Amino acid sequence: MTSCGKVALTHLERIPPLVTGPRIARIAVFAAFVAALGITPAVNVPGISVPITAQTLAVMLAGLMLGPVEAFLSMSLFLSLVAAGLPLLSGGRGGLAVFTAPSAGFILGFPVAAAVVALLAGGGARLGLTRSHTGQLVTGFAAAVLGGVGVLYAIGIPVGAAIAGMPVTEFFTASMSFLPGDLLKATAASAVAASAFRAAPFLRPQLAGSRS
Repeated sequence: MTSCGKVALTHLERIPPLVTGPRIARIAVFAAFVAALGITPAVNVPGISVPITAQTLAVMLAGLMLGPVEAFLSMSLFLSLVAAGLPLLSGGRGGLAVFTAPSAGFILGFPVAAAVVALLAGGGARLGLTRSHTGQLVTGFAAAVLGGVGVLYAIGIPVGAAIAGMPVTEFFTASMSFLPGDLLKATAASAVAASAFRAAPFLRPQLAGSRS
């Protein structure tokens, strides 16, 4: 084997496998967590038929505690179970019909939002912003807000407006009723993740490859 071939083989050996037992377990745990939060009752928002639920908290936590791929796959697994008819969304909703309701854009945005949260949180960690507990809280909150709120709204609002047959501006205004609760969820997600990483540093996403 040539020296170039040996170098290439060495680099390939360092790439963690995509499918491993621990990785599958992490994906399944967070899919189950978002499903468990579906037990909490949904609060309907007047005018747009999009409920306020606790499940977006799990989307944020998946992004903060998993890598981007795992976060995306965990939420995709959850949506697959919903599409298969399991009543896992708040209010006992499930089946393909939920993807034709005004809340469809928010639901379909779960995987992308979780992945963006993970990318932002990972970027903050690589920049050294999470070396202190306070840094972890601030970075986690920023990632959860930008990904778990900003990205989710960017997908959910235009899709929901189109399905509901409403002007985007009107749907946007009504959706702002979600914002206070979502900011509280981002705060809670950041606090939970930071506390978990302090108690068990091996849970950090950047160490996921070495655990696989």
